[in-house]
Amino acid sequence: MRSHDLTPGRMIGVVFDHGEDFFTALADACHIHGIKQGYIPMFIAGLSTAKIVGTCQRLDNPDAPVWSHVDLANIEALGGGTIAWDQTTQTIQPHIHITVGLKEHSATAHTSHLLDATVQFLTEMLIIEITAPTMHRLPNPDLYDVPQLRFGQ
Repeated sequence: MRSHDLTPGRMIGVVFDHGEDFFTALADACHIHGIKQGYIPMFIAGLSTAKIVGTCQRLDNPDAPVWSHVDLANIEALGGGTIAWDQTTQTIQPHIHITVGLKEHSATAHTSHLLDATVQFLTEMLIIEITAPTMHRLPNPDLYDVPQLRFGQ
């Protein structure tokens, strides 16, 4: 277990527009406001398309992470996540999880890690900036190189 006192900075409200790429809009909002790290306590979204981690295949190793994705369309979503800073690429590294309901399938739900999405109608989000400590992700070689959040240098 890792924990650290976090120093919050600003709280930014962001509305993504119809047709925007979710991760591009998130990166643009962070860039405009100079946010390098933070957390997203919750967001609501309509998405025309989304790719989330998942598979319909039998898993050879149920303990290993799933790297494949499923494609979903015409969905309503509720999500949250964290934003870390990649010093090497000078870009944010968001880690977003969502629960989505497929509208034309009785709102059948899927929950997983968001890989890609296109906004349909809107996405409304709060970003809470963290000013200290530094938040970054490091691959954990003991856990299939899954990038894990770290605090400080």
